Amino acid sequence: MSILVDENTRVLVQGITGREATSFTLSMVEYGTPVLAGVTPGKGGQDVYGIPVYNTVKEALAAHPGINASIVSVPPAYTKDAVLEAVDSGIKFISVFTERVPRSDVCQMIEYAKWHGARIVGPNSLGMCSPGKGKLGAIGGPADEFKKAYFPGPVSILSRSGGMLTETASLLAINGIGISTAVNIGGDPVIGSTFMELLPLLEQDEQTKVIVLFCEPGTSSEERMSEWIKEKGFSKPIVAFVTGGFVDNMQGMRFGHAAVIVEGNTGSARGKKAAMRDAGIVVVDTHDQIAPAVKKLLAEVG
Repeated sequence: MSILVDENTRVLVQGITGREATSFTLSMVEYGTPVLAGVTPGKGGQDVYGIPVYNTVKEALAAHPGINASIVSVPPAYTKDAVLEAVDSGIKFISVFTERVPRSDVCQMIEYAKWHGARIVGPNSLGMCSPGKGKLGAIGGPADEFKKAYFPGPVSILSRSGGMLTETASLLAINGIGISTAVNIGGDPVIGSTFMELLPLLEQDEQTKVIVLFCEPGTSSEERMSEWIKEKGFSKPIVAFVTGGFVDNMQGMRFGHAAVIVEGNTGSARGKKAAMRDAGIVVVDTHDQIAPAVKKLLAEVG
C-alpha cells in the first residue's frame, strides 16, 4: 500500500508550460508516473514532452477522464483560482508546488477543498512519492538521482522541507532502509495537510512500520499533533528531528521557509521537542541519529 500517490495515480499539471513545471513533468514521465495532460490558458493545442496542453481543466478531463490528481504550478496570484478550478472539476487530490501564495487565498482554497471532499498538499511543496509506484512534483530530482535516494521499504517520511526530505531518504538508503511514502507537506505557515492530518493515513498503511518527521521551527503544528496523539493514541512508532534550534534565541526573525519564525516559546525547537517527547515520540538531537533510531524501532516492531 501507500498513501496519496500509487500506481493508479493519473496526473494533470496545471501551469505545465512554465519553466519549473516543464522540468518536474519530465522527471515524472521518466520515472513512469502517468502524466495525462497539462493546462495553461491560451496555450491549448501545444504539447510538453508529448503531453497535450489544454486551456482549461474541464477540457483536459473531457479528453482524459482518468485524471485523479493535479499538480498546481502557476504564479501565486493565480494559484487559488487554479485550485478552485481543479476542485470544481471533481479532482480530489491537489499538490500545490507554488510558494508565496497569499495566506488568505490559501485559507480559502483549503476550506473550499474540504467542503468538496478534496485534499490539498502544500502550497510550497516539492511533492511526494511512493517508490516503485509513482512520484508527484520535483521531489528527488531527475529519475536517475531519485532512484538513488528512494527505494521501496517500510518507513514513511513527512517533512516540512523538500530538500531535507530527500536528504533524509538518502540517509536511510545508505543504511539499507527503504521508503513506503515520502511527503513534503510544505514550508508555508498555512498548509493543506499537516503532520496530524496525514498520520491517520499512515496508521492504516500496512507497508509503513515506522514514521520519520523532519520538523522546523515555526507554527504550532507539532505541538497540536502531540496533543492529538496523547488524546487519541497512535499505534506506530515515530522518530522526529527538529532542525534550526538556533532560531530559539533569535526572536521575531524568519529563516528559510516562511513559517520558520518563533515568538516566545510558540513554534520553538525546544517546545516542539518537549511536546513530542511527552507524546512518546522518539526525538533525536542530530540528523544522523535518525537511521540508528529507525533501525532500533524496526527491529522492535518486527
